[in-house]
Amino acid sequence: MSGIEWKISDEAVAYPDALAFMERRVAEIRAAAAPETVWLLEHPPLYTAGTSAKPSDLVQPGRFPVHAAGRGGQYTYHGPGQRIAYVMLDLQARGGDLRDYVWRLEEWLIRTLALFAVKGERRCGRVGVWVDLSAHGRPGREAKIAALGVRVRRGVSYHGIALNVEPDLSHFNGIVPCGIAEHGVTSLADLGHIVTLPEVDSALMATFGELFGPEATARESCAA
Repeated sequence: MSGIEWKISDEAVAYPDALAFMERRVAEIRAAAAPETVWLLEHPPLYTAGTSAKPSDLVQPGRFPVHAAGRGGQYTYHGPGQRIAYVMLDLQARGGDLRDYVWRLEEWLIRTLALFAVKGERRCGRVGVWVDLSAHGRPGREAKIAALGVRVRRGVSYHGIALNVEPDLSHFNGIVPCGIAEHGVTSLADLGHIVTLPEVDSALMATFGELFGPEATARESCAA
């Protein structure tokens, strides 16, 4: 998309390094010294704690490193086989509506999943993207396939989304993901869709402009 810098890392990026880059880039965007940026990457196995994280939700404290993220939300896992997209946009210039921004991040994931024949869905009151597993031979169950967490500084967003492509799902057992114990997690591979990270990246880039471009889709209300 014109005006957006896309940054793709082929090697796993240490979480502190990613956080430091985002904080620098947010300041540069605010100062009009750098373009808005979307960074696609993986992390080594780790847990991050959002501003609402409960200590009791860290079930296995010594399993992987734990990082305070500074974003909204609770505990989440990051690791190989998961595509992270850190989204640094000037929300102030885009109207400053945080609810609208979160809706667009979710819709971005939903439209990306649709390109792989997976129906991603919202759940009112639960941020993220979910899959009804009944359509995949597991009646009466649903699971989260993508998480998101956002922080805004001086009108510029950072952090972003995490889409489970082919991670080791057992790594989520060390936390209560996003504070929701009654539902599990899934991935494209778990649903039988074996795709590469470059294929996911292409899908993310193809759908991004529909939600964040000059003629972006209008936000819809979340039905109860």
